Amino acid sequence: MVHSIALVDDDRNILASVSIALESEGFKVRTYTDGAEALRGLAAQPADLAVLDIKMPRMDGMELLQRLRKTSAMPVIFLTSKDDEVDELMGLRMGADDYIKKPFSQKLLIERIRTLLRRLDMGGDESDSSVAGAITRGDLVLDSGRHVCIWKGRKVDLTVTEFLLVRALAQRPGHVKNRDQLIDAAYGESIYVDDRTIDSHIKRVRKKFREVDEEFGHIETLYGVGYRYRED
Repeated sequence: MVHSIALVDDDRNILASVSIALESEGFKVRTYTDGAEALRGLAAQPADLAVLDIKMPRMDGMELLQRLRKTSAMPVIFLTSKDDEVDELMGLRMGADDYIKKPFSQKLLIERIRTLLRRLDMGGDESDSSVAGAITRGDLVLDSGRHVCIWKGRKVDLTVTEFLLVRALAQRPGHVKNRDQLIDAAYGESIYVDDRTIDSHIKRVRKKFREVDEEFGHIETLYGVGYRYRED
């Protein structure tokens, strides 16, 4: 399967060099020079993954991500400047799946893209023998093979990271997962995030489930400890 990548950056040198590198690895690449152009392009022709620069004219990466997340759960990698730690954390809390600091190695970017697409295709860590099957917990169905989440017969659109968090909790209902365990489940060792990032993801997940079922309350918070998926 040939994956399509949307590359959004106002630096045309980056667009050209990264496009060549990605195409040489077998990806289809579409480039955009600002967020507004990318939003129109992705609405007309969705991609499998997007790489977004944070600081761009007309519409920056943060606003673009916010708008994309209203309709799309595709994986997103942010490109950030060296000292943009606040932007990195804000991006992750808004629903980005990863970030890479500029200047960056094209080899590293390709590795991160492949990792996210593999997680999307397989529903999580490819070393997990349970990945191929679906998890059913009462009204919840998580089909890892197709990256599909169903609640009471209705689809809940989750990002890769959100899906992995729900799966980590639903695998053992009633058992508490602390934030460090959830960070490992969602990000592995490739990226550092703080506890508040996990809290933000959980908040977004609950909101998405409540858009389907306003009575949803199966993801419980144990203050000072972590989260658990409530047993039926």
